[in-house]
Amino acid sequence: MNSVSTEHAAEASPAAFWAPFTPMRQFRKQAMMFASADGMYYTTTDGSRILDAMAGLWCVNAGHNQPKIVEAIREAAGRLDFVSSFKMSHPQAIEMAERLIDIAPAGMEQVFFTNSGSEAVDTALKIARAYHQARGDSRRTKFIGRAKGYHGMGFGGLSVSGLGRQKRDFGPLLGEVSHLPLPYDASMRFSAGQPQQGAHYADALSQLLDVQDPSTVAAVIVEPVTGSGGVYPPPHGYLQKLRDICTRHGVLLIFDEVITGFGRVGASFAAQAFGVTPDLMTTAKGLTNGAVPMGGVIVSSAVHEAFMRGPENVPELMHGYTYSAHPLACAAGLATIQLHQELGINEQAAAAALEWQAAALALQGVKHVVDARAIGLLCAVELAPRPDAAGARGAEVAAWCFDHGVLVRASGDVIVISPPLVITNAQIAQVFETLQDALLNTL
Repeated sequence: MNSVSTEHAAEASPAAFWAPFTPMRQFRKQAMMFASADGMYYTTTDGSRILDAMAGLWCVNAGHNQPKIVEAIREAAGRLDFVSSFKMSHPQAIEMAERLIDIAPAGMEQVFFTNSGSEAVDTALKIARAYHQARGDSRRTKFIGRAKGYHGMGFGGLSVSGLGRQKRDFGPLLGEVSHLPLPYDASMRFSAGQPQQGAHYADALSQLLDVQDPSTVAAVIVEPVTGSGGVYPPPHGYLQKLRDICTRHGVLLIFDEVITGFGRVGASFAAQAFGVTPDLMTTAKGLTNGAVPMGGVIVSSAVHEAFMRGPENVPELMHGYTYSAHPLACAAGLATIQLHQELGINEQAAAAALEWQAAALALQGVKHVVDARAIGLLCAVELAPRPDAAGARGAEVAAWCFDHGVLVRASGDVIVISPPLVITNAQIAQVFETLQDALLNTL
């Protein structure tokens, strides 16, 4: 059955399929199609083996086709295919929340499950506003995001994101949203890990609060490491200053850890790696190793307790999704957490990061490369755009890499790489050697 289905899929026309973030007319002429995956590799429908240097889409942190995750999903499907979490749930939902809290920063005590990172962000924004309402402070409705920030494609997340092209076709979005500047400048180019200088960029938050009136601001939302916007690590002291300013003014701090969670920067969450605890934290992607859609908002006890008032028979938060805490997602998530601990994936990632960052910085001086930024097992290689053809060079480099057995992602003229955290030193070398060859063999 599987071989027949795969054969039919390979022959089928993609005309009915509308893919996300995809130039569909180009895709329909030459679709990039995968038939299977295992470990660090995809296999295309024509049989080519491709090293996955994107962890699917920042999410397959433990590598593809992990037997324990596959079996957990299979067992759950045969035991309980679905139950709502509206006024009911199932034991694995409770266990999944407990296991997440076990690996979360101290003080984060509750989990609200969603189905994606986009839903997690919109949920976090709603919780932030509702928190202030629950405390009788209805003036606090404004949000502050950051330039280059990516927070999914829901209307709330898109509003606080800092990527103008993604917003252009969908306005008007949420009002009363301001943005911090990106904490990065030319002096930080070709630096691995956190830049030593740049904490002063957090002072922009104090200035924004002065303009907006801090008593009207509900929350600040940032990615600890800017991900889809181009992999910009936070300067030393920057996140700490944001935390201090938010605390001083009663503003909630939200970390969007959809990309940075589950070992990507060498700890379960970037909050722990950087020693800064937010009030709310979003998660998704690596939460289930990408095997089943799932997201969540991890909430501090102080925020949660503000809701636990009023009649006990009335929902404290009028919000939710049909598939919140889906049984198959919980099974995948529990198996993922166990697998990370058994394999020591956080430790593997922290150790591999040294080789990874050295390989990234070795691109300095290579043709077309104007910057390389790396932290944990994340990397962005910024290329000089061609005159009057922005994005063309990045697309050609990514295509060259794919044709030579390595999957990377072009975001305009930035090549973004985020492999499964089980990558070996030999595979790291393959990724960067292929990328360097691509740069040398394209115009």
